[in-house]
Amino acid sequence: MTTTIDGAGIARTIRARVTERVAQAAHAGHRVPGLATILVGDDPASAVYVAAKRRAIRAAGMRDFHRHLPQHAAQEAVAAVIDELAADPAVSGILLQLPLPPQLHAAPLIDRIPVTKDVDGLTTASAGRLARNEPGLRPCTPSGVIELLDAEGVELKGAGVTVVGWGELVGRPLTQLLLRRGATVTVAHEFTADLAAVTRPADVVVVATGVRGLIGPEHVRPGATVIDVGIHRTPDGLIGDVRAAELDGIAGRITPVPGGVGPMTIAMLLVNTLRAAEWTEELQSVPA
Repeated sequence: MTTTIDGAGIARTIRARVTERVAQAAHAGHRVPGLATILVGDDPASAVYVAAKRRAIRAAGMRDFHRHLPQHAAQEAVAAVIDELAADPAVSGILLQLPLPPQLHAAPLIDRIPVTKDVDGLTTASAGRLARNEPGLRPCTPSGVIELLDAEGVELKGAGVTVVGWGELVGRPLTQLLLRRGATVTVAHEFTADLAAVTRPADVVVVATGVRGLIGPEHVRPGATVIDVGIHRTPDGLIGDVRAAELDGIAGRITPVPGGVGPMTIAMLLVNTLRAAEWTEELQSVPA
């Protein structure tokens, strides 16, 4: 039988731990962590994602700072908002919701976020810290995948892991996190000639391609763990990059869509916001 990984339940446990630590920090007189979300424009999906993140932040007892800019906001206007939030000591973390409207250039705006407030882990400085295994804030979805595997007792040291997708948000940082845990990592991408040849030997297959239903029984060996990061809206509901129903009885463990990786992403955002607040406090306590 294939076990469905309860990402929602694991995420609830993490969120409860964060809520407890925030309450303890407040009771001890420390500043309550605060997350600033920046939404540019009126993209419905982005608005839903930001609203979910803000609800989670408030539920954890953190402060909610939000900025909503118009669809045609100029690069300079968005940069000014980021700079204002970067200078605000009450703001522990800053999240610029992507994608941005076409007139805006995301990379230079993201890089205006201080590394100590980069709760998405997307700045050049954060990527460098990850590459060099230095302390820093790691991207939420890859961190969530690692937490899921740990919660399920999947041993990564010495395991063969194939990451399908080499994207900046998931594939690349996840590969580095897995290597740090001692996994032997193979990366597949759009130019991989024989996808099944590199996924089928793996103990763990993580799929983050944005290609609906890409992975099926021909790609997975019996007993393997399958983590589906993809999410697609269809008339019949949400589905992922994996044809999950076809893997029932083949995969040892599999994440559902929805209810798998998605809840973990928000849980890890809370973790990063708390870590950002603690990191800033640690840096401020170090003598000059």
